[in-house]
Amino acid sequence: MLIGNWKKVAASAIMVSAFTAMPALADEVGVDTENKIVTIGAFTPITGPVPFYATLTHASEAYFMRLNETGEVDGWTFNFITRDDGYDPARSVAVARSLVEDDEIFALAAPLGTATNVAVIPYANEAGIPIIGPVGGASVFFVEPSVFPLLPDYGWSAASSLDYAVNGLDLTKVALLWENDELGRSAKRGFDLYMEDLGMEAVESIPFDVSTTSFSAHIRRVANSGAEAVILFGSNANLAGALRAADLQALDVEWFAPFFTADPSTLNLAGDLLEGVHFSSWLLPVSSDEPEVVAYRAAVEEFFPGDPLGVLGLNGWSNAALFHHGFQLLLDSGMDITRENLITVMNTMENAAIGGARGVTFEPDDHRGTRQEGIIQYKDGDFVLVREFQPYPAVVFDTAAAE
Repeated sequence: MLIGNWKKVAASAIMVSAFTAMPALADEVGVDTENKIVTIGAFTPITGPVPFYATLTHASEAYFMRLNETGEVDGWTFNFITRDDGYDPARSVAVARSLVEDDEIFALAAPLGTATNVAVIPYANEAGIPIIGPVGGASVFFVEPSVFPLLPDYGWSAASSLDYAVNGLDLTKVALLWENDELGRSAKRGFDLYMEDLGMEAVESIPFDVSTTSFSAHIRRVANSGAEAVILFGSNANLAGALRAADLQALDVEWFAPFFTADPSTLNLAGDLLEGVHFSSWLLPVSSDEPEVVAYRAAVEEFFPGDPLGVLGLNGWSNAALFHHGFQLLLDSGMDITRENLITVMNTMENAAIGGARGVTFEPDDHRGTRQEGIIQYKDGDFVLVREFQPYPAVVFDTAAAE
């Protein structure tokens, strides 16, 4: 339904109600229209193997705290409840159930984790709970009717890096280092597909284990291949290890890595070796002067002054912003504040600026929210945007849609 028709629909509904003398509908669960309070929730790993992910959830909390402080959403207050799941998918389902049945949330907003969100989807569908801004990357999110993700498929990001290496820097000999799990395999699928489309072949394609810290053998193979560029898809520790090995072997190439490594945590590990590294990113640099990113820095410094300002936090901030923008669309539509109507308006979002993301679009049968990436480079002590946001290479993005 077009946005412009909603007020007519709402007016018609009012007229029918007047003539039939029907009683007013009760509020949706999690919605208090009289006091303008909406209750939302998220599962997050306060304990477990990744407690540093608390930075993401703190940023989401800061987003809603700022909205409550300013009252800018037509005076609505966001009651954002978070519960620890220890990054255990089984616990995530139990936590989600508690949030829905005990805390009576309206929707899940910025719940954290790929495997954890995937595990929760069946229960969320059964309970009719929208998942807005799951902080994770899984292709299943793009086809679920009630799930609205920001994070892209890693294959799209790998293709964006390859596109910049070939068409931006005129490099023809490109190697891929990829983490041997779903993260790296997704990147490899996109890389290989775009390589084929370009009529090229990788000079090397080398897997590594997520726990790898010594990359001497990998870099030796890259050096022997004559590579001019290396695209690495793995953790910030993997990137730092590869850069150290390249430095020891005096390998001079252009380096590329995924968005989540464009972070102070990587700088702490790699130091000056990070200079010149490129990052394909669906998020603007944290140093950006764009109002949404300036607001992120200010809010985290106000509400969580001990947290580092980085891509992890901006990720959490942006996924919280997605719920805000969807809820504002619902208010502007004049429709009843229901979960079903939230899903309806989310599917009308087009080319929106959401936190640090740009060009966010959802359609009823296509939930690939982030549809473009920029290239960030670490230069002279800062992460800066060196190529503006561009659509993903069509052969990779369209193949994902077909799947």
